[in-house]
Amino acid sequence: MSRNSVLRRWPLVGREPQLKDFDDVLHDPRSSGFLIFGPAGVGKSRLAEECLNRAIGAGHRPGRAVATAAAASVPLGALAHLLPDGVDLSDPVSGFATVARLLSHPGSRSRMVFLVDDIHLLDATSAMLLRQLMDAGVVFLLGTVRSGDGEGAVAVDALGHGDAVHQVDLAAFGRRQVETLLEQVLEGPVGRSAVSQLLTTSGGNPLYLRELVAGAVAAGTLTSDGEIWEMTADRLEGTRRLSDLIRSRLSVAPSAGRQVLDVLSLCEPLSLGHLESDAAEPWMIDQLEQAGLIVVTQEERRTAVRLAHPLYGEVLRADMTAQRRRDTLLRQVRLLEKSGARRREDAIHLATYNLAATGTADPALLVRAAGLAGHAREYPRALGLLRAIPQEHRSFQIRLLLGKTLHDAGDFQAAEDVLAEADAMAVGDQEVLSAVLVRSQNLMWGIGATYERILDVIEAARCRVTDPFGLRALLAANAFTVGEVKHSLALYADLTADAGQSPDASTWLWAAMGKSMALSLTGHGEEAEDWVRRAIAFSAADTDRDEHTPAAHEAGQPAVLALALAESGRLAEAQAVGEQAFAGLSNRSVTTDRRMLAFNLARGAWLAGHPAQARRWCAEVARASRPHVAIILSMALAGLTAAAAVQGDLEAAEAARAERALLPTSGHFPEEDLGEAWLHVARGELTRARTVLAEAAQAAFDRGHTASEAILLTDLVRLGGAREAAARLAEIASECTGRFHRARADLAAAWATNDPEGLLSVADALETIGADLLAAEAASTAAALLKEAGQTRRASAAAVRAEALEARCEGARTPALMARQDVVRLTGREHEIALLAARGMFSKDIATELTLSVRTVDNHLQRVYAKLGLTTRRELADRLLP
Repeated sequence: MSRNSVLRRWPLVGREPQLKDFDDVLHDPRSSGFLIFGPAGVGKSRLAEECLNRAIGAGHRPGRAVATAAAASVPLGALAHLLPDGVDLSDPVSGFATVARLLSHPGSRSRMVFLVDDIHLLDATSAMLLRQLMDAGVVFLLGTVRSGDGEGAVAVDALGHGDAVHQVDLAAFGRRQVETLLEQVLEGPVGRSAVSQLLTTSGGNPLYLRELVAGAVAAGTLTSDGEIWEMTADRLEGTRRLSDLIRSRLSVAPSAGRQVLDVLSLCEPLSLGHLESDAAEPWMIDQLEQAGLIVVTQEERRTAVRLAHPLYGEVLRADMTAQRRRDTLLRQVRLLEKSGARRREDAIHLATYNLAATGTADPALLVRAAGLAGHAREYPRALGLLRAIPQEHRSFQIRLLLGKTLHDAGDFQAAEDVLAEADAMAVGDQEVLSAVLVRSQNLMWGIGATYERILDVIEAARCRVTDPFGLRALLAANAFTVGEVKHSLALYADLTADAGQSPDASTWLWAAMGKSMALSLTGHGEEAEDWVRRAIAFSAADTDRDEHTPAAHEAGQPAVLALALAESGRLAEAQAVGEQAFAGLSNRSVTTDRRMLAFNLARGAWLAGHPAQARRWCAEVARASRPHVAIILSMALAGLTAAAAVQGDLEAAEAARAERALLPTSGHFPEEDLGEAWLHVARGELTRARTVLAEAAQAAFDRGHTASEAILLTDLVRLGGAREAAARLAEIASECTGRFHRARADLAAAWATNDPEGLLSVADALETIGADLLAAEAASTAAALLKEAGQTRRASAAAVRAEALEARCEGARTPALMARQDVVRLTGREHEIALLAARGMFSKDIATELTLSVRTVDNHLQRVYAKLGLTTRRELADRLLP
């Protein structure tokens, strides 16, 4: 996609309410005008043009004028081209009456719809003439007014008063509008990080957004991998036109105000008091605010000043000389030091300003500032500060903090290099434990190292640790790494017995988080939720931590909480918690915590039966993970395969599966085999799908992954294996807490016994949980059973309910959903053979695939044709395939 194609595709999105208002006002004979107010660049002119086009389509005559400061110096200068020839305006009263008579069309119901851009720049005479034409019913005024500049202007007061003139305010776009617009322009899903970055940088200004997207596409920094559009760089490339637009906007600032703007471009936000101490006169601040170049807000007890738009700072910094930048920064350092630098963030400012101005800063100040920046998740800034610390000052704690920050920022190999150095420098049990826990996390979830390598690091640490608590922590890390979840859970129980007895807070917090994950994976979601909430409360209360001590697992807590909530059967709450946390994470980094949270959101969407959402989240995780051969990439591709297959997108599912086949499997989530199973379903290979699910469920059982086992067995039920799975699901429901396990067991029991009443009852329970697709399948199967039993009315009611549930499932196509479409229900074998035949397989090939005779296959097909009232394979494909 080229820059020009982006510009050509730019639609009018998010202004539907205003367009409806215009249509209503235009057709009201009592109305005489429609004024659009808004700041520069929000699309006032674009909306006005669309309104004019609608008026023309409705049979009204168009007229237009553009008001300018130059034309305003001449009476009627903006309207001269529209005045009829020969009109004498020396007498305004008779002249205006003549204009009204010549422009009117007696007997016609249409009016002239007159578009005036920038009404606030009209001269008084033009405004007076337009007002008389409006009052006479000759002209319907359609105009735009720039907020800040236009309110109070003579022309606006003259033309905008009265109930007959409707006024609307255009605000900058919000996130939903930006996302909708981007997906229309780019013709595909856009990653949440890209949406956030474009929204933040553009400020929601449609004009700026348009130029940013065009520049990013042209520069190759906004690209699609076939599934999702995402940014490939932290900095957005705009266009020359965008820079010119902003420079023109900034040019209204007086020369004295430019110094204020320069300071803000380097140091915003600043307190009003700080700016005034920097010789910024109050009248100048007020003038810049009136011009819309800065905003002044009250933040608790502090009055903060910022540039009115993020892009203003980009242009101001680009136009600033190196000497002016240095002088400005050093002046701010002196002002901060003079004031005592009492605020917590002042350490970050002092270190950053000194470093940017001189290239050096006090090492102790750099360490403190870097710790504060890291806690605020400002990873690029924290890295810049840490890297500026001279080698001779890099102690164990500083190297540990640098390694953790590199991991959080997504530079996993650099993190391993630094963490290996810290590990080698560690002295004493606490330092060794701190280093190895961070390092093993980076090796597993960042680099995607082999288990052997991770275990070697853990084993080397065990040889250096003597404290029993520390040794148990390393044993737990070892067990969790190789997937021995139940063993690790027993070890975590000792580690989390009493937070007050832990040698250090970081280790207790790590153990509590690990225990919560292990509980979720073993099917105890409610207990898992309790432990992760304890960890969150512990982190909030841990105020004694030094700035240079890395925060342990705090950013990962929402992912663990979302996992626990989903396992306890609270899917909607899990998604809400996860999405809120995801929106709050830094967009400047591709962190492990961010990817893991996105994956758990994908998993939650899959459990809810929303394949489009699951696919999108998996696509984001895969896109963010591809530079690194990490474990989570394999998990995301497996999820992408399953979601695409359920949507009927066989090509995308095959592509994701082929990419995953080149990667090492994680060995942590047996449910990754769902991708392979549902790909078989999409191909019509139900026997193979059931085999994959049964084997994966057995593997999950062997490793103690009860949650994964339950999911795999439930899908086995959905594909015709209810009798095989029902007993084990009942055992899981008796062993584990949570209503989801009970509902799964009830679903299997009802399906295995062809019990429509039981299926309808469990559909209620599943809907309450939020498992829409499972509920839809249960209701659909019940409808088919009731129809087969001759209970037509009840079957119809169940089918209607199934359709309502299916409508939430984003186009999912599963065998169970098709059950209610059949006049007579197909057996499992008939359904499987029908699917393979519909996909074009000959009877001989089907026989080979299913280990049957050709005659048996043909007999089954004849029964399928008879039951469904069909005669050809083409009709079968139309009926069964998406």
